[in-house]
Amino acid sequence: MSRRTLSMLMLTMLVLVLSGCNPATAEPIGPDATGFWDKYLVYPLSWLIKESALVLGDNYGFGILVATVIIRLIVLPLMVKQIKSSKKMQELQPEMQKIREKYKNDPQKAQQETMAVFQKNGVNPLAGCLPMLVQMPILIAFYHAIIRTEEIKTQTFLWLTLGEKDPYYILPIIAAITTYLQSKMMGQATQGNPQMQMMLVMMPLMILAIAVTLPSALSLYWVYGNLFTIVQTYFLYRDKGNKLTPKEGTSK
Repeated sequence: MSRRTLSMLMLTMLVLVLSGCNPATAEPIGPDATGFWDKYLVYPLSWLIKESALVLGDNYGFGILVATVIIRLIVLPLMVKQIKSSKKMQELQPEMQKIREKYKNDPQKAQQETMAVFQKNGVNPLAGCLPMLVQMPILIAFYHAIIRTEEIKTQTFLWLTLGEKDPYYILPIIAAITTYLQSKMMGQATQGNPQMQMMLVMMPLMILAIAVTLPSALSLYWVYGNLFTIVQTYFLYRDKGNKLTPKEGTSK
């Protein structure tokens, strides 16, 4: 299984997992939580959100923002590794495209030649997936912390009641747009791959379809996370033409 296919499957699985969580039936989380998942992942994140909100005048909209930034900074080294891996794959795309064209009638030979290119350049096509695998439990736990923190449900932020759906669908639309933008910025290595290009469109639509049915606190979390990724990618890479090029000091 290729790295791109595995990444696509993991992203799809993440969306399906999130869509399967029903906030209405989620058990509230508290200091008496038991089990490894609740005690060591979900509750600490819930505590972080509440403490952040308390420091900011009991504002849970900003509390979710602060907690999101803290968690994203913690996993930042993994994200940097993932982006660098994607960049390496991007640099090899022209050579890989030539191989696909040359051996279009011999998939086995094309696979062999592709692996030879990876080996020659010291690239592991699955290396970029490990950071994603590590991040997924943290992101899902953060999601659970939001839907299971009772204090969030009655709080208001801007035009939103955080425990209810966005009545104007503004936040779900922003979540979908920012999902597309951050995927586009990080997806330069997928150019020419029809499957990944399709996912570039499908993922925002899936996020939109899910976000319109869930409490606005979750859409807010998605927007914050996407904006962080967009800013992070901008500072790690600078735009030259249509390509993202590593800034000085970020490449090996």
